[in-house]
Amino acid sequence: MLRSVYMLMLFQLAYHLDVKAAKKAILDGFRKTDESLLQESVSGGWQDGATAVCIWILGRTVFVANIGDAKAVVARSSIVDGSNNHLDELSSLKAIVVTRVHKAIYPQERARIQKSGGTVSSNGRLQGRLEVSRAFGDRQFKKFGVVATPDIHSFEVTERDHFIILGCDGLWGVFGPSDAVEFVQKLLKEGLSVTAVSRRLVREAVLERRCKDNCTAIVIIFRHK
Repeated sequence: MLRSVYMLMLFQLAYHLDVKAAKKAILDGFRKTDESLLQESVSGGWQDGATAVCIWILGRTVFVANIGDAKAVVARSSIVDGSNNHLDELSSLKAIVVTRVHKAIYPQERARIQKSGGTVSSNGRLQGRLEVSRAFGDRQFKKFGVVATPDIHSFEVTERDHFIILGCDGLWGVFGPSDAVEFVQKLLKEGLSVTAVSRRLVREAVLERRCKDNCTAIVIIFRHK
């Protein structure tokens, strides 16, 4: 199953694009990705799907888009220290969740599903099977309201923002947002590279915390001049 295998993308949008154009580009990207996956599922004879969390950067504006149960968490300090090189001077970073989970059991999602003729069973799953209500692919559930239209959140990066963690549901099943931020902050203080930190985060989730689901994570540091 590709249920929790999601696409993590970091794009630098052309600086001449405005916010409205950027959001349109994101929506078009999700639509085209979904269409492509649906076409491949027909030729390949499979019917799985994938959730996604993605970020784009336009100047100092960060756009975060997601479908399904993948999340993005920003590590933000309450003070401005002027540099990401002084993480050791910060007693703690606040975890800010900048995505909204899409599950069939949630009222807004349930309403769309029911309007499309679908049902949400007592176990909170669409047609008794699918927990998420937005995803790429999942061809057999499209007629029941599963869409690939993302929620798009944007924020202006300041010197208070130190890093962002992107992770699928497997990671967040064993890590709380604050827990993950604290874990990453500790490793960055020790001087580990961002790649090493991402790997250690997944290793901790799978080997130490016994994550039984697909587990993927990316850590991105905001470098301030």
